[in-house]
Amino acid sequence: MTASEGVGTPLDRRRNAWREDLAASELEGIVAAPRFAEGRPARVRWSAVALRRTPAPSVSFETEALFGERVTVFDEAAGWAWIQLARDRYVGYVPHDALAFDGVEPTHRVQALGTFLYPEPDIKSPPAQHLSLGAGLAVETVDGSFAKLATGGFVIARHIVERTRFARDFVDIAERFIGTPYLWGGRSRLGLDCSGLVQIAMEAAGLECPRDSDMQEAELGSAVLVPADFEGLERGDLVFWPGHVSVMVDAVMMVHANAFHMSVVVEPLRTAADRIARLASGGSRIRSIKRPGALSAAQ
Repeated sequence: MTASEGVGTPLDRRRNAWREDLAASELEGIVAAPRFAEGRPARVRWSAVALRRTPAPSVSFETEALFGERVTVFDEAAGWAWIQLARDRYVGYVPHDALAFDGVEPTHRVQALGTFLYPEPDIKSPPAQHLSLGAGLAVETVDGSFAKLATGGFVIARHIVERTRFARDFVDIAERFIGTPYLWGGRSRLGLDCSGLVQIAMEAAGLECPRDSDMQEAELGSAVLVPADFEGLERGDLVFWPGHVSVMVDAVMMVHANAFHMSVVVEPLRTAADRIARLASGGSRIRSIKRPGALSAAQ
């Protein structure tokens, strides 16, 4: 039995920890492997770390894990760790040094587009790391304008929020990234791709969101008829092409990270649709539109 010969539908290796020599214990009885492992918990201690399909720095990365993210480590070898993200179950390899095994649980997250981790409560001190929106933080105390972290260092208190508090509109979060460079696999204010923008924006609003555009198309919201004149669309509607996704800002304009502009931009849906149909291989057209049930879990 191979990974694609599991019970029911084929397993998606992006979200199932399985390889020829090892698999997650939750897959026992579903896939064949010489051994199964429970894995051990860890968290990301770098600002962001690229998650790769194979343990090689020359390989393009699939996604990024941000500071404080919880992961499960199934294997460690030659300076690499084979992990699964707790957030969206994505599986891949990261440098072992990017992880901490201290058991510290995040209590807060970064709500600003970006902030800095300082070695002491002084904005003139040289920052140790840059932290992007969505990074998880274990706050020990808040004193004045600084929050002290249990893992060491200080961040600006107004730049963070409790993990149970959410933004009221994920589209507003997506718009805050306008001008951010396009980066395949990226999930931070330093660079992100189309589905990464959707995911990080929805998560800031407390909405669950898978990582890749095909997953988002299959799992998010309810289907909306694609009218020839593009009339009747609403803020928050997700527009899907093969391999691409955008978010409607209103009935006319959309925001998306794209490789044509190499950045996050707002433009008319019709303009983007005409360009993609003209330039994409085979003349790619809109495949579906999905409408999320809400703009925020706080609503």
